[in-house]
This record gives sequence, C-alpha cells and structure tokens, in this order.
Amino acid sequence: MTELVEEARTSVLHFFNAPEDEYAAIFTPNATGALRLVGEAYPFRPGDRFLLSFDNHNSVNGIREFARAHGADATYVPSVAPELRVDASELARYLTGTGGEHHNLFAYPAQSNFSGVQHPLEWIEQAHAYGWDVLLDAAAFVPTNRLDLARWRPDFVSLSFYKMFGWPTGVGALIARREALAKLERPWFSGGTILAAFVQRQWHQSAPGPAHFEDGTMDFLNLPAVTIGLRFLEHIGIGRIHDHVRPLTGELLDTLATLRHANGAPVATVYGPLGLERRGSTVAFNFLHPDGRIVDERYVDRLARDHLISLRTGCFCNPGAGEVAFTISRETLVGGEFGEGMTLDDYVDAIGLPSGGAVRASLGLPSNQADLNRFAAFAREFVDLEDVPHDLPPRTGC
Repeated sequence: MTELVEEARTSVLHFFNAPEDEYAAIFTPNATGALRLVGEAYPFRPGDRFLLSFDNHNSVNGIREFARAHGADATYVPSVAPELRVDASELARYLTGTGGEHHNLFAYPAQSNFSGVQHPLEWIEQAHAYGWDVLLDAAAFVPTNRLDLARWRPDFVSLSFYKMFGWPTGVGALIARREALAKLERPWFSGGTILAAFVQRQWHQSAPGPAHFEDGTMDFLNLPAVTIGLRFLEHIGIGRIHDHVRPLTGELLDTLATLRHANGAPVATVYGPLGLERRGSTVAFNFLHPDGRIVDERYVDRLARDHLISLRTGCFCNPGAGEVAFTISRETLVGGEFGEGMTLDDYVDAIGLPSGGAVRASLGLPSNQADLNRFAAFAREFVDLEDVPHDLPPRTGC
C-alpha cells in the first residue's frame, strides 16, 4: 500500500514538473477537499486579507467564511462583461496595500469552470511581488493544458483526477509549496496525521510532510489509477490534447454564433470569449427564442438527452460569473436570500435571473468531429422555436 501511494505521489509531482524539494503532493477526497484543507488551516488573523476573483467555484468562495471567522477581510476583484475577464489594472490596485506581518491569500482559477476564460498565470508572480500567497484552482485547466510548476510557482494548487482522465472519482490533490505548508495551522488532528498523541496530557505530535494533511486511511485501492491515468496523458501528450480540442472549440463557438432565426435574430448567446484567445474548451451559452427570450434550460437539457448529448445547466457553482453574465446588480441581490417556503423557481424570479442559469458544453480528450456534428443537429432544433412544453420539472439546483 505504501509503495502504491508514494508512487502515485511521485507521479503527480513529475506530471506537473514540480520540484520535489519545493513541492509536496497531498491526496484529498476531491478538489473541494484540497481547497477546504487550505481554507481551514490558513493562518487568517484580524487585518489579514483574502482576495479572490468574482469568477470562482463555490469551493473557493467558501474559504471566505474561514477568513471572516478569524477576522480577516474578504474582497472580490470584479469580472467585466462581455468576456467575463478581470481588468488587469483593477487587479493591481487590489493587490497593493499589503505590509507588516500579515498573511494574505489570493485565490483564482487558471480556467473558469463557467465561461472557459483562462486567467493569466502571470498573476502568480505579480501577487508574490506584493507579498501574497497564491491559491490556484487548476481543476478546469489541467485536463487540456500544461501546468508547469517549475515555471509557475503558486503556493497551493487544487485539482481533480476524474476531470483529467475520467476515473477515479473520490481522489483529488493539493499540490503545495513546502514553505507554504509550514504556515498552515490545522484546527484538529485525526488518525494518520500524527506521530503520537496522549489522552491524559491532551498532547499530540504532528506527522511530518503530506501525512500531516491526509486524514484517515488513504484510498489506496484507487490511487494506482492516478498513476496509470497520468502515464496515459503523458503518452498522448498534454500539448496534443490541447491542440486537439482547440479547433473543436472554435467550431462549437462558430455553430452557436452563426445560427439565425427566420427573422434574423441569433439562436444563441455565448457568455465569455467568442474567440479562442486565452480561453479553454468550456463554453457557456443560452439558446434564444426568436423574440430574444431565453429558452428554459430544463427544456434544453431534456432535448440534449434525446440527442445523446451530456450538458450541464445552471450556474455551475460559480455565482460570481453568473451575476456578471446575467447583469444582476448587487442591489437586486440584497434581500434576495432564500425565504421560508420559497422554491428554487421562486428564488430565480426574486433575483431576476431570466432562466435557471446557462447551458455549458465542455470538450476534452475523447471529443471528436462526430460529437460536433451531433451538437450542430441538436442546436438547429432551436431555430424558430416559439414555445417550450409546460411540463418541465421543478428546478433543484443552480
């Protein structure tokens, strides 16, 4: 078991070209587990700052609760429509003003799980220059892009292996600089994370290295799949995967951009970049009726199943990107919390969402031209679509 776990750990560091004297790989239940590990143990104090972009998964947004509970300030850098990118000059303004002995953490995704926007890895060095630690959410980025940790040196990197090669679920990782790990203050200990503990003295000694952060029994039956999956990707070449999905993404965007109703109105609207510059293979969009109304995403999902197409609908656990994409103001959101007896449909109406969110199509290693042809046939079903059935199920999540 130990050999298999350590082989997987070495494979992770090797795949991301992470120097072993500088980085450690810690296995977690998923990418969310990696993010929680950082959030609950980062040494936030009054006067410290937690800075994050609007465009973040909720598993990153949730870290703000740890920060605020310890008296730190949590601040968001806004995204700008229509491409849903961050204004670089605005980011520089937010990064300044640090000093003293404070701990400050900046978190952002290398690639948006909402829009596919790829945020610059150069921000890592920029933030370091102002005294920030950097948490990079790489879960959506690394399936089709190279992350070289000998070139880019974030302090913490979260990732998910099933997103990279499809299996296994239930295994993620936190890749962290050893210097940054030394700052973390775990609020508890558990089996596997200590060398020794006393009951009568209420004392414990933490285990060194990654073991201090890996709670309980490792998923050692699935960890060999991580080694096999990474070898599989290395055999193909992450560069070849990137080059494979890029033209497919362009064709998907072209399909959505060129479809027109009989009256000349667009059939779809895309949230995020319309071109391939600094964007990944995730595309968020909505289909539109001829009069410009958004087609109910529940109907889109139903029709996609008929075409054997797997889509995601909603806000994809990324409320900040959704708020900008749908131009929902802060004033609209004030008082828009869930009330007693509200359904999710009531809530969608209360905060002014034109539907239950967007539609997201993602391309990856197994995607091919036949998939794009099937999607184009599916998209043509929305040309001149006037109404949708009324027997749609209640919304259960966003």
